[in-house]
Amino acid sequence: MSVAVSADIPKLKSATAARRSKLVGRILTYGVLGFFILFYLLPLVVMILTSFKTMHDIETGTVLSLPNPPTIEPWTTAWSKACIGVECVGLHSFYRNTVIMAVPAVGISTLIGALNGYALTQLQFPYPRAVFGTILLGAFTPYQAVLIPLAKTLGHIGLAGSLAGLALVHSIYGIPFTTAFARSFFLSVPPELTKAAKGRRRRVLPDLRQHHAADLDAHPSGLGDLSVHQYLERLLVRRGLTYGSQAPVMVALNNIVNTSTGERPYNVHMAAAILAALPTLVLYVFAGKYFIRGLTMGSVKG
Repeated sequence: MSVAVSADIPKLKSATAARRSKLVGRILTYGVLGFFILFYLLPLVVMILTSFKTMHDIETGTVLSLPNPPTIEPWTTAWSKACIGVECVGLHSFYRNTVIMAVPAVGISTLIGALNGYALTQLQFPYPRAVFGTILLGAFTPYQAVLIPLAKTLGHIGLAGSLAGLALVHSIYGIPFTTAFARSFFLSVPPELTKAAKGRRRRVLPDLRQHHAADLDAHPSGLGDLSVHQYLERLLVRRGLTYGSQAPVMVALNNIVNTSTGERPYNVHMAAAILAALPTLVLYVFAGKYFIRGLTMGSVKG
């Protein structure tokens, strides 16, 4: 009996040491992760605290000091009174401009990109890779290289400085990205499912209808992932071809910061920045997984 007990002692010590080592490793892992979480959240915390401070609190306190007393006046000023250029109208009207620009751009670019991706993977025509490569060039063309031609073209067709022109530009610029993502998605659809959806006839119109059937049968959230990704891309755009009351919210935010004179109202600037980023933050929280899936759609195959 004593021999058996003495033989179990090293095993118990080894198991205890393994548990202790695992615990220490877990503590170190979560400690490092917690440090980086706090590090990356620190700017947001500073923005939120500053947005509730008075200018006296900002001048006499530190960036991490709590508001004393907290006030929502910077928020109301940023929403309805902040000066954007020569007009002190706040950000509220520019939210509408962003939605008017983003929603059509997302819908048009997603629809055309989905049809392009289906055609590139499921239809037979000469040199499909060359066609895809040509379309993909648009995804890597810098905005600065086409800004002047874009402005002149919009002027010739009567859409310069308008939300319709901005929506048109973003629709066209989104097509290369949506085509690349949709192509990778359709490459992941099993060929048997596509053949089952096509049936016996192979005319063009049935093919376009069967594209939707195959997509929904294989992965109903495929186009949803792509749409969320495109919508977030459009919300994050900080450059535009519009001005004044036709500008999107990010351009308006830039104008609020750059048109401030005298004492800088940092509390108003921080509140305006949070208001401008709020739709994007909300979408990241509630639709972040679709955004990530939309990104990875372009890295699976193709």
